[in-house]
Amino acid sequence: MFTGIVETTGIIERADVSTTNTRLSINSPRLGLHNVSIGDSISVSGCCLTVVAKTPESFMVDVSQETLSLTCGLVQGAEVNLEKSLRFGDRLGGHLVSGHVDGVGTVTTMDDLGASWHLQIEAPNGMAKFVARKGSVTVNGISLTVNNVKDLPNGNAVFDINIIPHTFQFTTIRLLRKGSKVNLEIDLVARYLERMLGTSTQS
Repeated sequence: MFTGIVETTGIIERADVSTTNTRLSINSPRLGLHNVSIGDSISVSGCCLTVVAKTPESFMVDVSQETLSLTCGLVQGAEVNLEKSLRFGDRLGGHLVSGHVDGVGTVTTMDDLGASWHLQIEAPNGMAKFVARKGSVTVNGISLTVNNVKDLPNGNAVFDINIIPHTFQFTTIRLLRKGSKVNLEIDLVARYLERMLGTSTQS
């Protein structure tokens, strides 16, 4: 479990592909790997991945082909957002994030407003109903608040987010442009509400 508050970023230095999975080697000397053990979970641009090996400044994770087919940005040379898993007693600065990506969205607007940035993302059909005004959404592992949302005729939805300078400077948000792909995770509360309401109407 994570909070969506990115600790730092890292660079995918290697992506070794096998028939069953891809092993990523991620360099991040600022993450503080001294208290990370083999088997621990780290959010890598929104994907919960298990540490299988490490050095003082880098760590390795295995990514299944299934995960790669449902996410974006996990390629050699990419900069990624990183967050170590939540511990009991930690502050919950963002919202509860599982690290299970629900879909890939597309940036439709990234405008510099001077004191902040206006980010607009199109969420794919199937996720649209879970995005709500003033609700939470995770974009590439970052906990963000939805300002507005508009449903589209094709079943998709576009939603607006305001990005403050700190988030822009210290995450990969600064790399986004119109057309960029992003990993999206819906709010856990919305996920369980949909399941409970769906079950109650069928019983």
